[in-house]
Amino acid sequence: MFNFNYQNETKIIFGKDTEATVGTELAKHTKKVLLHYGGASAKATGLYDKVVTSLTEAGIAFVELGGVKPNPRASLVYEGIELCRNENIDFILAVGGGSVIDSAKAIAAGVYYDGDFWDLYTKGAKPTDCLKVATVLTIPAAGSEASTATVITHEKTNEKRGYGHPKLRPVFSILNPELTFTLPDYQTSCGLADMFAHVVERYFTQQRHDIYTTRLCEATMKTIVELGRKIFKDPNNYELRAEIMLAGMVAHNDWLGLGRGGDWSSHQIEHELSGFYDLSHGAGLCIIIPAWMKHVYHHDMPFFAQFANRVFDIEINTANLEETALKGIAELERFYQDINMPIRFADANLPTHEIDKLVTSAMSGRASFGGFVQITEADVKAIYELAL
Repeated sequence: MFNFNYQNETKIIFGKDTEATVGTELAKHTKKVLLHYGGASAKATGLYDKVVTSLTEAGIAFVELGGVKPNPRASLVYEGIELCRNENIDFILAVGGGSVIDSAKAIAAGVYYDGDFWDLYTKGAKPTDCLKVATVLTIPAAGSEASTATVITHEKTNEKRGYGHPKLRPVFSILNPELTFTLPDYQTSCGLADMFAHVVERYFTQQRHDIYTTRLCEATMKTIVELGRKIFKDPNNYELRAEIMLAGMVAHNDWLGLGRGGDWSSHQIEHELSGFYDLSHGAGLCIIIPAWMKHVYHHDMPFFAQFANRVFDIEINTANLEETALKGIAELERFYQDINMPIRFADANLPTHEIDKLVTSAMSGRASFGGFVQITEADVKAIYELAL
């Protein structure tokens, strides 16, 4: 087990009607917030009105910034940074899914950085401090409600890059599973895929002495698969939605990766798909992860066979571990198809003739990446080709 430091101060407020407490919680920390949200859905569902009522009753002043899109854009982050500076904002409330929360975190970090906030994502720059962030989660997927991470897309270059800072863990996050009842099936599926991927990235590691977290990862993946196949038949089932929301948070709050190291190359490779083609991140991961697995499984066939057995109940063929490993990858693809996710470029109507452009962008500024297997430029191209 590797050495690690872990501190997560995010207060999770979980359950029915908990969004009504947002004003009371904020009043413990601030008197004025930036209310950050996406499009019309928050208003159409009545969530916006509930949040505003709670803020008003608690005496919290707010300045609004809506318009967050999936694969959140740098342009809105620049606008938010300027708004927070001009309005002397010290706290951001993100109401929405991972895109809204990631945009809020980017603003929170950018306010205290003198240069272009994009330097944080591409040049290793660091802010002197970060604004505080809280969330009301509407889409269980990215896990940003309890993580240090934020991912932003820059429209001018189509680069999609991530950044993390300990102070970007939200102060508190409100998780009411009822808020997910109205999610379109596609968003539910993308969320399931995203949270599953966050566990995969932590599960496949060169560290082999973390039995406890290995079992936690397997249990979380198995739960996501089981519930993911049930939720579409009973979308208003509170218990199912609650389990999924909890799994999404645990998948990315770093608990499952303690002492492991993780891989993260599939995320790096997928970011080009959502950056260039505005594909949902979850859908892109369903295309890339099986292709990555097919490219690297021979580096540790016993572990891939274990994945197949413990997550998908495939009996291990001790005389042919490769057969078991490949069955596990095929079963993962079947799960993605069961929740109506793409597993090939063609399934998502992505162009197949621009792989070289994607490879160049993915490798920008680095010779290799990945914790389970070091991925080079030739590997990235091979993985994209396996995904066609």
